[in-house]
Amino acid sequence: MKFEEALTIAEKVKELLAPHCERIEIAGSIRRKKPEVKDIEIVAIPKPYDVGLFESGIATVVNQWEKVKGELPCKYTQRILPEGIKLDLFFAERDNWGLIYALRTGSADYSHHILASGWVFQGYRSESGYLQIDGERIVVREEEDLFKLLHMPYLEPEKRNC
Repeated sequence: MKFEEALTIAEKVKELLAPHCERIEIAGSIRRKKPEVKDIEIVAIPKPYDVGLFESGIATVVNQWEKVKGELPCKYTQRILPEGIKLDLFFAERDNWGLIYALRTGSADYSHHILASGWVFQGYRSESGYLQIDGERIVVREEEDLFKLLHMPYLEPEKRNC
């Protein structure tokens, strides 16, 4: 799908989900402004919600879309939007937003070869959506915090390719 069409759909999804989120942003290839987009990636910090018989909050929107994987509540769910494109929806928390948002912005090669190898080299490990060192959970609230932690200059999303 062309960038412009995918962006329009992603913005519509973001608008539908935003009332149910503390924070929500478009990530992935749309954020990197790639001319061709295969899926829509969104990172969100949802407000409290319920699932099941008495659904509330973000579940009332997300569960309208065909599920591929990830039953709410979860850290990740993949859905098929009515327009036929896949939605990868990643859930973060305030203290790991920067890590999740950076990783899900990608590219996959950049996240794996540059970011992940950078934190492994410095003794960090990733567990349950957080970086840890010596058993201590590291707070990464913004992307810039991750780059500083890794002693790397901040790189604009459009330049995050290997």
